[in-house]
Amino acid sequence: MLQIRKALPTDANAIAPIMLTAMEDIIYYFIGEQDQQKAITFLAYHIAQPRNQYSYEHIIVAEEDGNIIGQICLYPGDELEQLRAPIISYLHTHFKSEPNLGNETQAGEVYIDTLAVSAAAQGKGIGKILLLYAIDLFVHRKKEVLGLLVDKENPKAKKLYLNMGFKPVRDVFLFEKELVHLQYS
Repeated sequence: MLQIRKALPTDANAIAPIMLTAMEDIIYYFIGEQDQQKAITFLAYHIAQPRNQYSYEHIIVAEEDGNIIGQICLYPGDELEQLRAPIISYLHTHFKSEPNLGNETQAGEVYIDTLAVSAAAQGKGIGKILLLYAIDLFVHRKKEVLGLLVDKENPKAKKLYLNMGFKPVRDVFLFEKELVHLQYS
């Protein structure tokens, strides 16, 4: 049976490889190398910690038969700078990396940083279930605006978001990619 719940710090090792599938290029850019294990370790560390943009505090998981099969990570856009600070500090200390980071969100929206489903569970509508859960919680109940970025080279994902009611706000160039900023209100 599928359960949607808040993530726990102890979920970090299960969430990290799933989250990485949504942002592999970005994490490799952050750490300065294409090392999947280092990328997973980087994410697992931050997922287990409070007060950062990848923290369990900002993650909702889909769990089936005790296994995490999907995740959505989202946080208030106006908190990006303070939530990103521990990430930047960690990258500087552990990877001697100082990536040029633009702002993918802003005040006035709850930003969906990542939405990902494990390879084994793809095609079952888990991503859509997580998205509908977030829309219900943040838009319908809390009267917030949801925002996200979608890669222009991923028309399938863009079509999904548009069909669910997201509207294009602007084009963005970030992490060396052309993206579309979408919002749902």
